[in-house]
This record gives sequence, structure tokens and C-alpha cells, in this order.
Amino acid sequence: MNRIASRRPENTEVGTEYQQGLIDQLQGDCVLKALEDQLYWVCELASHLCTEQIDKVHAPYEWTVRQVFEHCVDAERVFGYRMLRIAAGDTTPLPGWNENAYADSRFGLGNFSGLVAEFGYLRQANLLLLRRIVPASWDFNVEVDGFCITVRAISWLTAGHLHHHLGIVERRCGVSVARTAQQAMTAQQAMES
Repeated sequence: MNRIASRRPENTEVGTEYQQGLIDQLQGDCVLKALEDQLYWVCELASHLCTEQIDKVHAPYEWTVRQVFEHCVDAERVFGYRMLRIAAGDTTPLPGWNENAYADSRFGLGNFSGLVAEFGYLRQANLLLLRRIVPASWDFNVEVDGFCITVRAISWLTAGHLHHHLGIVERRCGVSVARTAQQAMTAQQAMES
């Protein structure tokens, strides 16, 4: 059995089937690599979107792409807070959050490049947190929104959540970009040969 702290979570560590489904979309065995690789994907995708795509509601969805990015920023902040609390051993149950109310309030839409930058800073902070916690903390769990979940599962859920939303944005906008620097290099080398 793989005992690396950042390994995939067991089914018993994940709160719901929906959350497990988000995690199952991901490839690889190390969440730190998955989270880090997604920084490239976010920047690459954002650089391929025009203002018209960013501020349009693409049916059947109800949010603009800008709102989706804002939602991903908000989720990154919420997931990071949860990882910190659980890793510290705080066993106080955590409530759910109503992401639709956040998106509907349109409180933080601002400049699109600012949203992308904010996401990057939050993701980097979460990666630094996960890299500094002791291995045993990855196994700590607490009740979140009525379900028991570990730090490991929340970190994988963070990656799965972003993967889900960026995939939808690509489909909505008809854009397909390299998801990692390695994929971009491989594509570039193929074009040159």
C-alpha cells in the first residue's frame, strides 16, 4: 500500500459520492503534483479567452466564465481554510458554503487577470501549507457539511473541483490548451519535428 501522505484518499476519507467523482477525474498519485500542474492550466486557459467569452453566459450554464473563475477563487480560499483547520487538529465541525449565493452576489468579479492572479496566489499558499504539514496531519478528519473528510481528501477535492470547472470552460468556449508545461513542451517538440 502507498503510504505517501499526498496519495489518493481511500473512499472512507471522502465525504460524498459527488466528491469522490471529482477526485476520480484526476490522474496521478500525488495531489501536490496535480495541484501544481493546475497552475499552468489556469494561466494557459485564461490567456486563450477573449472578453466576449469571459462575460458571456453559455447555455445551459447560468454563470459567465468570469463568474466561474471567481467561484474557483472562492473555492480555493474555502478549501485552503478547511485544510488548515483540519491539519491543525481543530475538530470543530465546519459548515457547508453556498457557492451559488457567492456567485450570484457578484461581489468580486473585478478584473479577469486579477482573478487569475488571485487564484495563483491562493493555490501557491495552499501548496506551501500542504508541503509543511507533518504526514500524520494528512489523516486528520473533521465533519464538513455533515460528512467526515480528511485533509488528504480535501486537497484532492480541491484539485478535482478545479479540473471539473476548467474542463467545462474549455468545452463552453471551444478552447483546448495544454494542461501542464510538459504537455506544452511535448506539443512544441512535435510541431518542430
